Amino acid sequence: MTDPKAFSDLHAACAAEGTILFTLSILDPAAGVSRRAYTSHPVEYPVQGTKPMERDAWFIDCVEGRNTFVANTPEGFRDHFFDHALIESMGLGSAVNIPLAASAQAPVTATVNLLAGPGHFSAEKLARYAALTEAHRPAILAALSDLT
Repeated sequence: MTDPKAFSDLHAACAAEGTILFTLSILDPAAGVSRRAYTSHPVEYPVQGTKPMERDAWFIDCVEGRNTFVANTPEGFRDHFFDHALIESMGLGSAVNIPLAASAQAPVTATVNLLAGPGHFSAEKLARYAALTEAHRPAILAALSDLT
């Protein structure tokens, strides 16, 4: 997969707010996986890497419910992320997953995944990340559609 400017622009904007690990994932329900389309850490989280997609509490809330998932401690994400040990080994202790859809009626087709140190995602930071994601959403979705 390529590295479209839309991805790197959102990554840079989020990094300026303190995000350490940034990935974009495309949801592939037919295959039962989410596929990484962009990563800030290609060694630990390579592009085209996959994660199993299960209809668990995270999926119901974030993908079906269209809610941003927020965990400001490792305890908050351990039950949801099979790779929590790797995340924690990188010194990361908080995570946010922002669902992306073309419209309010369209299904969620991707997530913006942000990780940082413990306690990073305050209400103020979450509002800034939401605004950044929304501002970049059309370009991100267009670039993602070129990849599928």
